[in-house]
Amino acid sequence: MFRFNLREPLSTVVWFIRWNLICWPLGLITGSLCSLFLWLLDEVTKIRLSTPGIIWGLPVAGVLIGLTYSRFGKSVDAGNNLVLDEIHEPAGGVPLRMIPLVLLGTIITHLFGGSAGREGTAVQMGGSAASALSRIIPGIQPGDVRILLMAGVAAGFGGIFGTPVAGTVFAMEVLAIGRIHYSAVLPCLMASVISDQCCVFWGTAHTHYQIESLIASETAANSGFHLAPVTLHLVAATTVAGVAFGLTGRLFSQLAHACQAGFRRAFVRPWMRPLVGGMAVILLATGFEMREYLGLGVNSPNPDDVTIVSSFHPGGADAFSWLWKSVFTVLTVGSGFKGGEVTPLFFIGAALGNTLASVFQTPVDFLAAMGFVAVFAGATNTPLACTLMAVELFGGECTLYFAIACFVSFVFSGHTGIYLSQQIGTAKTPQSSTFEGVRLGSLREQKPHVREDH
Repeated sequence: MFRFNLREPLSTVVWFIRWNLICWPLGLITGSLCSLFLWLLDEVTKIRLSTPGIIWGLPVAGVLIGLTYSRFGKSVDAGNNLVLDEIHEPAGGVPLRMIPLVLLGTIITHLFGGSAGREGTAVQMGGSAASALSRIIPGIQPGDVRILLMAGVAAGFGGIFGTPVAGTVFAMEVLAIGRIHYSAVLPCLMASVISDQCCVFWGTAHTHYQIESLIASETAANSGFHLAPVTLHLVAATTVAGVAFGLTGRLFSQLAHACQAGFRRAFVRPWMRPLVGGMAVILLATGFEMREYLGLGVNSPNPDDVTIVSSFHPGGADAFSWLWKSVFTVLTVGSGFKGGEVTPLFFIGAALGNTLASVFQTPVDFLAAMGFVAVFAGATNTPLACTLMAVELFGGECTLYFAIACFVSFVFSGHTGIYLSQQIGTAKTPQSSTFEGVRLGSLREQKPHVREDH
């Protein structure tokens, strides 16, 4: 005799309502913090661009950041890795002081011209806000804390880039290579969407891109949705370029780890590292006239500068622009300045795609868009999130190519990544199955250089 059991659907409804009540404040708090951060970032970037001489204060700014973290921020200096470790095994939580420290540190870094990103700051603010909420929710269990922290990561990522779906998947995918924790999917989605819409409410604007070369003529004739043409040439070009993007992501990760380990060995006092790193950035920027690689690099009032936006146009990047941006970012982040690596990875990928477009005889904006997300996919081991991010940023017309570029890059980046607390859930190839279940940092510790995340 058929019986319909109401207990499970009712408990699911209760669970859903409970997480709504939790994710609304988390999303509103994180979204507001992201909006404030983006506004401050825009303001200090305007100051830097209008006051070129401010770069000479970068070493002093680095000393200030180093001393501040030495005095008040030792417990949060691990940055993104601390958040990931707390998700893997909830312990002492993520201190609330992480929010003002990483926010102030990142703003100072960008004010004086450091080449850093913004996702690290957003993820840390979201993780810290989530951890603070977990301490005031009565009867919360360790498993719920893990989900809440993942939702905080999703809220930070979705809010800072305006990509709530990608933020949802990123929070679940970044924890372990080849394994996604679907138990957190609804809380992550709710927190990410609320955070993104909170940014919209505050009037926060995000840069939008379009691959005009493949779809503009069709959409002009008909406002309906059109997929980009699937040709053997474009598939082959995307695949081979994906290999290059993956190797570039791997190179960047290894350089970043080695650079930070080198600074740690050479300078015992933390404030000395950004002092020297800041001087090195000044030497490159002024001595070789490469100021265009300072800051985020999204756009510039100087039309001759190489930026992410310019990389989508013919002649918008030089052959080695991707490499120079890598060097500037590695020196900045590796020496102890705050921020993140993801937006510089967008720059590196777009600039490399611009260069490869002439090699493979493809439209420039097409391969720039592929590189934009694929280098990021390789460096963070999050190909699914990056494919979805590409759809949210560029539109769904080139979804097939985004998937090819991101997943090929993911495989060829190897078992490396910018987050050393990331675990290997499933090896990328059968030959490397012995790595399963270990932390990327453990693989790094077997080598001469050891890096702790900023």
